[in-house]
Amino acid sequence: MGLAQHIQDAWNKQARWLVLLRPLSCLYGFGFQLNKQLYRSGLKKVYQAPVPVLVIGNITVGGSGKTPLLIQLVKHLQQHQVRVGVISRGYGGQGPFPTLVLPDSSAEIVGDEPCLIVQNTQVPMAVGSNRQQVIELLLQHYQLDLIISDDGLQHWALARQLEWIVLDNNRGLGNQQLLPEGYLREPVSRLQNATVIEHSAKPTSKTHMHLQVGQPYLLNGDADQTKSFDLTQKYHAVVGIGYPKRFYDSLKSVGISNFECHEFADHYAYLLSDLQFDDQFPIITTEKDAVKIKNLLQNNAANIQREIWVLPVEAVLSSACYSILQDQLQQLNIHLTKV
Repeated sequence: MGLAQHIQDAWNKQARWLVLLRPLSCLYGFGFQLNKQLYRSGLKKVYQAPVPVLVIGNITVGGSGKTPLLIQLVKHLQQHQVRVGVISRGYGGQGPFPTLVLPDSSAEIVGDEPCLIVQNTQVPMAVGSNRQQVIELLLQHYQLDLIISDDGLQHWALARQLEWIVLDNNRGLGNQQLLPEGYLREPVSRLQNATVIEHSAKPTSKTHMHLQVGQPYLLNGDADQTKSFDLTQKYHAVVGIGYPKRFYDSLKSVGISNFECHEFADHYAYLLSDLQFDDQFPIITTEKDAVKIKNLLQNNAANIQREIWVLPVEAVLSSACYSILQDQLQQLNIHLTKV
């Protein structure tokens, strides 16, 4: 087990020894606040995009469900004739950056989450670490009313009009300490200045969401062949996301209880050997992992004989989320047409 995974496990268990890292957390907090103040004071340049920007992010390390939320918001805005585009850092992609993300883009080039977003929505999207260059590239090719930034909550070089923070109640805030003693990127007080979307099956706030699990589908094999999914089968659960337990819970929620866990780092670049096991039981994975595994299938189809299933999820938002979004956009002179 690597150091990063060891600390991740300690965060999840709220291990007592984490208090030894408090001096580093204090140093992190000081550096973070100093950098933030440099942007606020004008000593560091802040880019103001020519169209409004909505940032969707979180204050914790690891998955919170923001990508399914973003996909659902994009679909909603498209249905109401809002010309929306998306930007992202393209984490895990090799570039060159900035670059547009197209439906046939490779996860190796642009990153896994951008591929997933575009394949689900066909939204105009560009990626790269320099958000100004990314936005300028996007606007060279598309006329947009709104830009949504996938993550980038702590990227102070980009001005934003709206901020939505996803708070996953399954993980909570842990010990409520900053990195590395805890898994907070920012203090809890940061939640007071943004629209907070509670990710929970049993929410306590009006603005909430949950993930609805869809029907598993086969990633490989004959596309014309109808293959039924077997709940009683044993599976290799292959997952490389920020919070693997959510995937395991999703499997159990649809009646899949017999599976062997194979965890990899978030945004992991899979190798052929990662999908090789000493049996012929099928693999089941997430849609985010599937966009990378698909590349392996295209290049090594003859070497991967076992079935690979994908468990899709979709964000279901409360009506209050849509109402608040509409009110916020109206203040920016962006109006949703009636469907």
